[in-house]
Amino acid sequence: MGQRQSRKAAGVRKYFFFIKEQVSSDWKDLAFHLGFGRADTDNITGRNRDDKSRCMDLLEEWLKRNGERATIEDLMEALSEANLQSTVDDLNSEYPETRGVHCGDEGSSIEDVFRKAVKTYYKLKLSSFKPLIWNDNFTLTLGDIFTQLKLVPTDTKPVKMSEEAPLSKQGTTLNSLDDLYNPDVTGQSTPPRCILIEGEAGGGKTTFLSKEALDAVSKKTELGKRHDTVLLIRLRDVREGETIEEMVLDQCVPITKGVDIESIGGILERNQSRVLFLLDGYDELRPEARAAGQAIPELLSGKLYPYSTIVITSRPSAGVQQYTRPDCHVRIMGFSEEQVEEYVRQYFRIIRNPQLAEGLVTTLNKSWQVTDLIHTPIFLLLVCVMWEENQEMISTGTMTGLYNNLLTCLVRKYCKREGVAMSTDGLPTEVAESLLQLGKLALEALLNNETLIDLTQSEIGTFNWELLVKLGVVSLEVSASKWHPRKQVNFSHKTMQEFLAGRYVAHVVGNQSRGDIAELLQLTSIHKVHELSNLLQFTCGCDSRAAQAVMKELGKLSSREFSHLQPSDFQKSHMPVKSDTKQSADNYKRFVLLCLDILNERKEPDILQAVSKALPFIIMDIWRRDKQSDALKYYLENARSLLKHRVILNLCNKKAFPYIEQILNSPIHGIQLDLKLQYLTEFPSPDQTVKLFSVLKNFPGLRALHFTKRISLLPSSDTGLTSALLQPLVHVFVNVSLLEELDLSKNDALGDAGMEVLQSGLSSVPRLAVLRLRKVGMTAVGIKSLAPYMRHLAGLKELDVSENEIGDTGLESLIAVLSVFTAMQVLVLERTGISVTGMRKLVPVLCQLSRLIKLDISKNHAIGDPGLEYLADILLRLTTMKVLNLSLTGISDRGISSLIKALPHLVRLQVLDVHFNDIGDSGIVSLVETLCQPSGLDIEQNPPGDHSLTTAPLYNTTLQELYIGWNSGVTGAGLGRVAQLISALPALTRLDMSGYTPAHLPDTAAMTLAEALPRLPDLERLDLEHISMEPAGFQAVVQAAEEHPTLDTLLYSKDRVPEGADTSASCLKL
Repeated sequence: MGQRQSRKAAGVRKYFFFIKEQVSSDWKDLAFHLGFGRADTDNITGRNRDDKSRCMDLLEEWLKRNGERATIEDLMEALSEANLQSTVDDLNSEYPETRGVHCGDEGSSIEDVFRKAVKTYYKLKLSSFKPLIWNDNFTLTLGDIFTQLKLVPTDTKPVKMSEEAPLSKQGTTLNSLDDLYNPDVTGQSTPPRCILIEGEAGGGKTTFLSKEALDAVSKKTELGKRHDTVLLIRLRDVREGETIEEMVLDQCVPITKGVDIESIGGILERNQSRVLFLLDGYDELRPEARAAGQAIPELLSGKLYPYSTIVITSRPSAGVQQYTRPDCHVRIMGFSEEQVEEYVRQYFRIIRNPQLAEGLVTTLNKSWQVTDLIHTPIFLLLVCVMWEENQEMISTGTMTGLYNNLLTCLVRKYCKREGVAMSTDGLPTEVAESLLQLGKLALEALLNNETLIDLTQSEIGTFNWELLVKLGVVSLEVSASKWHPRKQVNFSHKTMQEFLAGRYVAHVVGNQSRGDIAELLQLTSIHKVHELSNLLQFTCGCDSRAAQAVMKELGKLSSREFSHLQPSDFQKSHMPVKSDTKQSADNYKRFVLLCLDILNERKEPDILQAVSKALPFIIMDIWRRDKQSDALKYYLENARSLLKHRVILNLCNKKAFPYIEQILNSPIHGIQLDLKLQYLTEFPSPDQTVKLFSVLKNFPGLRALHFTKRISLLPSSDTGLTSALLQPLVHVFVNVSLLEELDLSKNDALGDAGMEVLQSGLSSVPRLAVLRLRKVGMTAVGIKSLAPYMRHLAGLKELDVSENEIGDTGLESLIAVLSVFTAMQVLVLERTGISVTGMRKLVPVLCQLSRLIKLDISKNHAIGDPGLEYLADILLRLTTMKVLNLSLTGISDRGISSLIKALPHLVRLQVLDVHFNDIGDSGIVSLVETLCQPSGLDIEQNPPGDHSLTTAPLYNTTLQELYIGWNSGVTGAGLGRVAQLISALPALTRLDMSGYTPAHLPDTAAMTLAEALPRLPDLERLDLEHISMEPAGFQAVVQAAEEHPTLDTLLYSKDRVPEGADTSASCLKL
């Protein structure tokens, strides 16, 4: 690649001598049209003695800035625009190969004039910038700004997953937006109309979109090749009532003869399929300009220029989806590790100190403090500046320390340049006062969700922004709008704004000059806390008193919003979980990380106690050593000073193993630990596994151990646990006698030999309540050897032996001990090879499990109708049953008729799964009719003597999930009848009524289904695969689903969508 760039550079450079001889004193005119500003030309003038030297310097600087984009075509166009056509003509005479190059506007249409004006404007405005106020020679071009993108996965298309990221953050890595035109990447046969790019504030979205604009007008990208008109609009400068045409004239084109609002409208209308809108910063669009009927919402929804292409950037959850369903959703990830190294080396080459680069690269690979920051270009640049100044500044141990060092570095450089005395014990007075004032303004901007400070506001007063720009903590920006220009300062990075605001808050609290910190920071909810998480972290890092005040408020909010949560809410539940509980659990996990961030900033006993009070239990995913895991280590090491506490750790990567071994290397008491290795994308080596097991003895409070293999993500050569590796774990059982949960699922290499090893350790863990042995390669031989030793587990509440071919023979061995488990609540026998014979022997023992709430016998085809009949006969005794899974058991209408007789006794039933069977219309309709009758609990809740209820319809308010789809005998007629009935199941959150062979719902049935959806107020998912509908019926169902307040997934077969139907609904998954 470097050689190719050198050849291109040599190609255009051969014309430089001729041009500089011709242009000479007119070089400044050429500089303007090459995108150079006044400061650039002043610098060139200062370092050269005559105009010819200056012109040559200009041309070399232009080549340096633009690299591959520096072409003879662009250079000749700039000469023409600078009224240096004679030079162009002479070039054509001297160099015949340039004669085919077109330049100049003669004979051009208004469209050509418009596009050329836009291109010139972008080159002038966007090509390069000088990020270091103290170094005029350090210039970055947009070509130096590169970033990593990930395509966010959809619910219906699997994508490759990264080893290093949590599952929720994984996606397909993109080389560029050009990949979005590759069907193999997106899974889409048509080019995307709307591309959403999300990233956190300071993540480089604006810079990335500027580069896309410049590359597109230069036809360097697929976006540029597909579009003739490229329009970059900064949404923060859009005003209420502005039209698209006005935005374009205001922001995208210089004042150009013949180009006005009317001509722009005509150009866009005539060529809209070749128009690309680049909309930057939806989260910064003013609320009044975001309202329905305004131009940007109309553009997003397709009411304006529906055939144009849109790329829009935003912070997450800003509401773009309110008006459009993006065809592609991209996350901006910043620099990759390789790009970080390339950037560092480039910086030190430019400042002519390349030997410093390798040391910084090595340090960055080891320093977790800056891991999240160096992926942003401007902050990585500042890290390079610190390294150049003092290499010790990088390794501080805290984020606040790192930013304090950065601030000190910038102040020292300022003082040296300006001749200001730098005190050894603090900042110069004027600097300190200005930084506090900036911190106050930074806080006000944060609380208003803004990243810029508008200097035109009257309340700014005597704010000394010039000094702060010289420091380098902010930069001066002029808004993109020509009509409403604003002078504003921008922070070098969002975290710099948060740091300065945190310094100010800590100063206020430390001096007690203002009251309640909750009022100062507007800490009204956990949601607000998460928005201000970095600010809170910096506030606590700056002052101990402020940290205590913050943690006191966080403790209050935790008690108010998380008191209902239990550790079990974070596990895969056997019962339906409401969406608000899921959301609370996600918020709590983020809250835990924030508290640990604060503890890492202030490892002090008072803060430790405050964190312990705010967190009734700790739950976190560990990928590698980072700041939160360091804080957790401190927490555990000082656990003696705390009340008995629960800690749940999910190890997600083998890189976390050495860290966990280090934590557990010495005895820790007073903590209940759940250690879960269940999302591993790369299994640890045998030596690592043995080391981990050996240190578990130091944690007598080990409550749960999950060591499961994620088979789909591991190479086939990775066997996971074997019987030999299980041996050291079993030896440790005697030291962890309080163990309550053991999950060894999906370690299929354990086999029957592993069960023989396991049996010897069960007597050492008599409190075991959960034993999961799913897919461990066990046969009837293994269960026969293990079962007798399970008699010690009288308190067993959950047993999962699914996906093991134990058959009826193995089941018989299990039956011999099942009656011991009187506390049993969950029994999972999915895909175990049992038949009607096994069911006949099992049901008498099931009668004794009076506390059973979940029974799963799915995927055992040989059970059939007779087996279900045996089960149905005793279901009336299992009145606590909440979940019954009978899918893929080979049942038909005959079996269903026996189940129907028992259903009225299952008054607590919440989940029923009978999908993928041979049930017909009669059986399904009868089943649903029976389910729609009120349960005994519902009837009991009717107040006695309340005559107002005698005429009211009675409903089943208990059933939450119903899976009746994919039954081979069900037709459209049966599903139509189901649609008439389901309104009597108002508690449903999930409903699967998919067809088996394609079932057709006529318009009347589809309309009935659409009318039923509003009567299911909690419905979250509806599966209608392998069902066809007429256009009117399809649109009615989709519209009802889209308008439903909680339904976020309507699953439908892509090949069954009526031709020409609108599929833009956000809930529709094809």
